[in-house]
Amino acid sequence: MKKENLSYIQNLIIKLGDNVCFFGEVFFNILRGRVRVIEVLKQIYEQGLQSVGIVIMVSLASGAVLALQGHVVLSRFGAKEYIASMVALSLVRELSPVFTALIFSGKAGARITAELGSMSVNDQFLATRAMGVDPIEYLIVPRMLGCFLVLPILTVISEVAGIAGGYFIGVYEAKISSVFYLNQTLKSIRIVDFLSGFSKVFFFSVIIGWICAYQGYNTKGGSLGVGKYTTQAVAYSYMLVIIFNAILTKIILSIWG
Repeated sequence: MKKENLSYIQNLIIKLGDNVCFFGEVFFNILRGRVRVIEVLKQIYEQGLQSVGIVIMVSLASGAVLALQGHVVLSRFGAKEYIASMVALSLVRELSPVFTALIFSGKAGARITAELGSMSVNDQFLATRAMGVDPIEYLIVPRMLGCFLVLPILTVISEVAGIAGGYFIGVYEAKISSVFYLNQTLKSIRIVDFLSGFSKVFFFSVIIGWICAYQGYNTKGGSLGVGKYTTQAVAYSYMLVIIFNAILTKIILSIWG
């Protein structure tokens, strides 16, 4: 094996170990009850407020596009009354959890990395330690817990907004009865369908919070480094959300069907 390849593998193992140690430190802080509730609530407000508008807009558009495509395809087979079921199941089982996670990582996740990165390059973590305060407890734990708590709420909002977008197209474009559309939507979504999508969100929230906080905490290189590490955080979050979505979907379908 070439020296360059060996060095790359060694660096990768070191980084993975560093990531695991970082997550372990955060996790044990939470287990020991070292959680600043006021800071967590502040992060919930900031992360949720920052993302809710774009989540609603994207979800409305996604639901509308699904309904439009469904209207074109299903009308060929005389089955346009199934538009409501198609839109609802697509959003609840798959699209809303993934779209919301990607939007959240691009908005709130990037903000987390940029904030922590600016603190890192300005030696504010060292100043925090000099004051006798653990920066992991004070700065990292609230942000990661905020991700874990906010993303599920945004996902539910996304599902409702997406179904609303499909409703407007189904009623006003496909000329389906409003009552019939709503009844079909409610009948098509079982608790298993909701949980199969919703359960993935918690994994996504951990991934996004972990990656963005780690990248921000380890930012180096001044203002240029903040931009570089923020871009890396968003890119890694996107890749891992897509990869883990495929893995989790296979596991969930094997269990629940």
